[in-house]
Amino acid sequence: MSAGDIIRISFVTLSRNKLRTMLTMLGIMIGIAAVICTVAIGSGGSDLISAQLDNLGDNMVWVEAGGRNVQGVRTGNGATKTLIAEDAAAIMELVPQVAHVSPNVDGHVQVVYEGRNWGTQYRGDTPEYLIIRRWKMDAGSMFTTKDVETQADVCVLGQTIVEQLFGVEDPIGKTIRVNALPCLVVGTLVGKGVSVTGQDQDDFILMPYTTALHKIAGVSWLDDIFCSATTADDIDVATKQMELLLRQRHHLRADAPDDFNIRHPEDILNARKQAAETFGIMLAATASIALLIGGIGIMNIMLVSVTERTREIGIRMAVGATERDVRGQFLTEALVLSLLGGLSGIIFGIFASAGISAMLGWPTSVSSLAIIVAALFSAAVGIFFGYYPATKAASLDPIEALRYE
Repeated sequence: MSAGDIIRISFVTLSRNKLRTMLTMLGIMIGIAAVICTVAIGSGGSDLISAQLDNLGDNMVWVEAGGRNVQGVRTGNGATKTLIAEDAAAIMELVPQVAHVSPNVDGHVQVVYEGRNWGTQYRGDTPEYLIIRRWKMDAGSMFTTKDVETQADVCVLGQTIVEQLFGVEDPIGKTIRVNALPCLVVGTLVGKGVSVTGQDQDDFILMPYTTALHKIAGVSWLDDIFCSATTADDIDVATKQMELLLRQRHHLRADAPDDFNIRHPEDILNARKQAAETFGIMLAATASIALLIGGIGIMNIMLVSVTERTREIGIRMAVGATERDVRGQFLTEALVLSLLGGLSGIIFGIFASAGISAMLGWPTSVSSLAIIVAALFSAAVGIFFGYYPATKAASLDPIEALRYE
């Protein structure tokens, strides 16, 4: 008997019990769809974190005032006042692995324009901030180095501030009040949206750090120094050089803890990415249980089919069918069941992934590799769980099978 005949007979046999066939396929379909959805959710989360890492900056490294937090406890000198603008200048001059530097001071302010006000965050930086953070201007222009040197009362707005204070009105050239300080709006930034932590990245006002230090915060020390390494490979070297330089500049003894904290966002986001991938693997493993249950369902139905068709098997053997023919027939039926369920599961999984993304606002990414693996896995399930019933059917004694009522 040819392979085409076996497949044709398999479809004819399965169509005799349409409801049972559909219910058996349903188990495989749900399992495959669950695997595709969970992998798509995990892959989408990883892609989102990778995009977020790219948005954070160009090989970004930043120095934060105070020691590192370990389980909520500061291990250094706590809130310090030792990080100053001269440290930023020294890093730029003496650490060759650093390409750009921007001193930073930040805090909360109230911004007001013609009766509309909004509580937001101010950031005092230099024009290099845009390069370090890979941020582009939407309209107008960035304040200049001269504005930094002269403590000019100018600012650049994030998109959230534009929407809250101006709506559809053009903010360029308008004057807003930052706390009690009138500031001229010289530009607006392109929006970056919400971060992976749920924070609005566009809800801030950017101004020269000298203006922020002396006219808003009223201090002489920095909160951070943002830096950009020349290449990704130079980040570790730059970090070590910056640590040695700052310890020397701050006159710290060998046994004294750092009064600063050097951080790199890639470390944080890579950890989150690994967590997301692990979570995706766990979800896929859980979904595989549904696939296993579907496979057991195939085995159960095929065993029932062998019992129901015992006399048919005896007749086929009596007219010349070999054990190989019988085994191939039942194995093909199991394979067809599994592949049809798998195909339905792939289609359902793709649409379900899109639905999850639309309802929850979480990105999903269905890869071609996941679809191929799902198809191969469904075939493997059919062969694995169909082999025993097929072997049982092939091992029946023809005489005993003909006597079976």
